[in-house]
Parts: sequence; C-alpha cells; structure tokens
Amino acid sequence: MHLPGITRRDFLKAVGVTTAMAATGTLSPVLYAGERRLETYPEKADLLLLTARPPQLETPLKYFKELITPNEALFVRWHLANIPTSVDLATWRLVVHGEVENALSLTLDDLKRFEKIEYTAVIQCAGNGRSFFDPPVFGGQWLNGAMGNVTWSGVRLRDVLKRAGIKAGAQEVIFKGLDNPPLPTVPGFAKSLALDKAQEDEIMIAYEMNGRELPLLNGYPVRLVVPGWYATYWVKSLSDMEVAAQPFEGFWKKSAYRIPDTACGCVEPGSTPAKTIPITRMTTRSLLINPQDGSRLKAGRPIELMGVAFSGGYGIKEVSVSVNGGLDWRPARLGKDLGRHSWVQWYYPMKPQKAGSYDVRVRAVNSIGESQPLDSLWNPAGYLWNKIERNTLIVV
Repeated sequence: MHLPGITRRDFLKAVGVTTAMAATGTLSPVLYAGERRLETYPEKADLLLLTARPPQLETPLKYFKELITPNEALFVRWHLANIPTSVDLATWRLVVHGEVENALSLTLDDLKRFEKIEYTAVIQCAGNGRSFFDPPVFGGQWLNGAMGNVTWSGVRLRDVLKRAGIKAGAQEVIFKGLDNPPLPTVPGFAKSLALDKAQEDEIMIAYEMNGRELPLLNGYPVRLVVPGWYATYWVKSLSDMEVAAQPFEGFWKKSAYRIPDTACGCVEPGSTPAKTIPITRMTTRSLLINPQDGSRLKAGRPIELMGVAFSGGYGIKEVSVSVNGGLDWRPARLGKDLGRHSWVQWYYPMKPQKAGSYDVRVRAVNSIGESQPLDSLWNPAGYLWNKIERNTLIVV
C-alpha cells in the first residue's frame, strides 16, 4: 500500500521523524498544553493534532454522533517515530515463530484463507481523558477523542496459532509491528498476551475496518484487536508473533502502561504506588456528545441530548442523566445494541424552561454492575479516566 498522491518524503514530513518519549527517560517528556488545531494527514479527515513526532491525532466529538466511527476519523496513536510510510504486500509477511511446531510466514492472502470473523468494538487509548487529571500528569494530553467504535473484520488469532502448533510449556505470545525506534537506546514497541488470553475466541488479526482496508496510520495491512482491553495491546502493522516459553519482560510491559495494584487502579493524587500491574480492561464510561459542553440553548425549546456509553466487554445495562448537577437522575433511552464490545448511543429529552446554566452529567452502568465514580481517581500515568463528567449548557 502506498498512500495516493504523496511521496514517502511528503509523508515523513507530515508525520515527523523524531519522537519524545517520557517513558524511556532518554528524551524530554511530552506535556502538551497548547491549544489544539485541526490538521489533515494522509487518508484522514481533519483531526486534532497533539504531537507530530510521532503522530498523535484526536477525533473531534462531532464524529461520535454516528454509531460507527468512520475510518478517516479514527484517532491515531504511535509510540515510535519511524512508523511505516508504505507497505509492499509482495514482500510483507506475518511471521509466527518461537515455541511452535511449524514456523509460519503468511501473506495477506494466506490470512484471508482462514475463517473470517467480524464484530464491532470500541478502541480506546489508555490515556484517553488524561488532560483532565489534577494534579496534571505527563504524556499525551488527550481530551475524550482518543477512541472510536469500529466494525473489525479478520481472522482469529487462535486459528493462526493452531496452524503453527504450540509446543508444550509455552506461556505467552509477543507481538511486534513495523514501527522502529529512532535511537538504539529506545526500546522497540512490543506487547504480549498470556497464551490463554491469546487463544480466546474474539482475539483477532484484523485486515478490515468498516469493510475497508485499514488506513496506514491505523495499522495497515493488519493489526491485533483485543476487544475490551485498551489499545496499547492492539499492535499496529503487525509483522511478528513469537510464542515464548517465558513471560515477556520488555519495556512496554515491565515499565510502561502500568497502573497501581489497587482495587481502583488509583492512589492519592501526587503519590507513588507501592506496586503496579499492567493495564488491561477498559473501565465503564459515558459521554455527552450533542450538544457539546458550553453550547447555548433556547429556553422553552425541546432538545434531545445524545451521547455514547461503553464498558470493557460487558455491555451497557443502563444510562442515567442529571440536568441539575447530580441532584436528580433520570433514565436515558438506549439506541441500537451492536454487541458487548460496541458502544451504545443514548438519548434524553430536555426542555429547559428557565434561562441559566444547566449542569448536565451522565452515568453508565454495565451488565455486571460497574459504574463511574463521582470524584476523580488519580494515578501517575493518567490512565483509566472514567469520572462522571460535568457539562455546562447555557440556556438563554
């Protein structure tokens, strides 16, 4: 795949050729504090630019009015500067090796010969909402747009591993993509799944988003999809899978993407956790999408509030809305259900009679009773944000 209408040099200029990585300590940390601006990247609509080196692009909330997030609007998050700018399918292979009976070197056509599966699932960066943390934490300062709801198509990871034949004693599968570190001191991006997790029925090697090939910035030609878990595990431009006999101890598991080992994944603001564990499952969240925070409405004119709610693979049981700062809560109407990994849209009728400021809040509950906290839960990496958010609507 080559991006139409641009050269490799143009693409490199667009996405940048260096990176700043707080996690390694080798370069200065990124703490984005400026005003976001819309930028157009190859195959993408106008997205909000956080950083260009590597590209971090956030989806404007207007795209979440649709149940399915368009390919061109899905957020972009890379960790390393040397991201792939073109992929030649004639030479690209997905290699499976390590503790297997038969090492594999699969073309895209080979993958498409496996049974095809398809489902809709939320993809969300672990740092989505990080800009709301108080006290602030380092990292990409995402608002709420580092997420999307996409219909993924591909093959079961389990089926590919079965073809390779897993040897007795294997413990994990390690995944690597086509992105490379800019300096020898920067660790290459790699993630792992325990073997039992890797063999779950819904873990996918995806080659389509919403019925089309993946955009290059979202992981063409294939990426890992781990529904219900944060996107750090959804390795883009997947090219290497190693079945390992020992637990993976690479940087991106041992040091990065970790949360406090507490029931809430949180600690007292500003403190350091005594012990940490790798982040995995997404928390329950709900958001007001339309009208957006700060919108002005007319007194006496009815309006239907609309938003989205999702959880880490357990589906949404109910959504409640308060228009008076949490004093009273009323049930919202839920829209079409595309499955437990998808988000659901919710709707709530409102007819404000008096002028003034209305404090609108939304709360979701998933199918196992998990909900959202009223107060912020803090951790030093800025993960797991799911506080019940305050939205102000001005009625005139």
